[in-house]
Amino acid sequence: MQHRIVVLGAGYTGATAAGRIARQLHRQDVTVTLVNPEPDFVERVRLHQVAAGQDLKPRPLREMFAGTGVELKLGEVTAVDVDRKTAKVTAPHGPGQEELQYDTLVYALGSGWSDGGVPGAAEHAHEVSSRPGALRLRDRLAALDAGRPVVVAGGGLTGLEAATEIAEARPDLAVALAVRGALGDWLSDKGRAHLRTVVGRLGITVHEHTAVTAVDAGGVHTAGGQSIPAEVTVWTTGFAVHPIARATTLQLEGGRIVVDTTMRSLSHPDVYAVGDAALAIGPGGKPLRMSCASGVPMAWQAADAVAARLAGVKVPRTPIRYFQQCISLGRAEGLIQFVTADDRAVERAMTGRLAALYKELICKGAAWGVAHPTVGMLPRRRRVAGQQVPGRARAEAAA
Repeated sequence: MQHRIVVLGAGYTGATAAGRIARQLHRQDVTVTLVNPEPDFVERVRLHQVAAGQDLKPRPLREMFAGTGVELKLGEVTAVDVDRKTAKVTAPHGPGQEELQYDTLVYALGSGWSDGGVPGAAEHAHEVSSRPGALRLRDRLAALDAGRPVVVAGGGLTGLEAATEIAEARPDLAVALAVRGALGDWLSDKGRAHLRTVVGRLGITVHEHTAVTAVDAGGVHTAGGQSIPAEVTVWTTGFAVHPIARATTLQLEGGRIVVDTTMRSLSHPDVYAVGDAALAIGPGGKPLRMSCASGVPMAWQAADAVAARLAGVKVPRTPIRYFQQCISLGRAEGLIQFVTADDRAVERAMTGRLAALYKELICKGAAWGVAHPTVGMLPRRRRVAGQQVPGRARAEAAA
């Protein structure tokens, strides 16, 4: 009987994990089913470009996984029962639900935008964490007349990229950025100086030390009693993990699945979690942050652990650490902030056009890596060790 592996979510982490598992095990021994609501791979790190009016190259998942043994199942995951080992999936346009059974589950449902409980944000603000959200924002921005105000709430990576992309694409709009602290306060001195230079050049008004406490159709309101007018508000203040896991008996912390160093659930050994859905500890004893930089190595580790345990061989360990934070500041400018292993900025930074090219290579490489997840590995497919594998895997993990 084939070992059934189900991967939920085909973002960077889920798609990478599915392809990497499938390429390491014999097809006669396993089935690998990848569940996703959309037929195309979405480059989430480029959605601010979509919102600003740019068209991205389509990346159909069926083409990306052709010949790999990965079966794509289109549908929305509506429930997971980790005790019965099932996942319920609703087809995009079909009636009813389908229940998928699994022997090993890779949970990669990721995260979406969070309104943070701020009144009016869900009703009046736009988000760029999903393709539908980016497309809605794109249409709204396209309908704005020259001179109309746009406010981006949030000064993290997403907020900086959204504000600069919009300001560059639509220099006729009055773009403002509202940040809780100082602009780029986590960056090095060199990084902050370059960020301020680019933001100033693009004509973006920055409201520092400004906490947004409410959003309405006319703009945002702050803790200091200020009202900042906006025809369009873009909300980038944080992410919330997919809620499905909260309805399970998985061990969670803050809605994220608690995993060991191989990305396996501490409470359910047949479940692995990767990307934003997982709470994994990185260098310095700090939880890995929600990012592509964390998620892809997590997917490598999970995939290799699944394949090794099924084959009955030693589980390899993928060191997960940070090297840089890559920030696009429009199409012509960028900022590469180099960091320590535990993600603290060092003084070294790359700026300007070279940094923009570097970030572009990183984005292209991330998408290319989804379709080629085993580059650098030996082209070898292992056989599943037999029906006794689940018990063996648990014994090995405990050793």
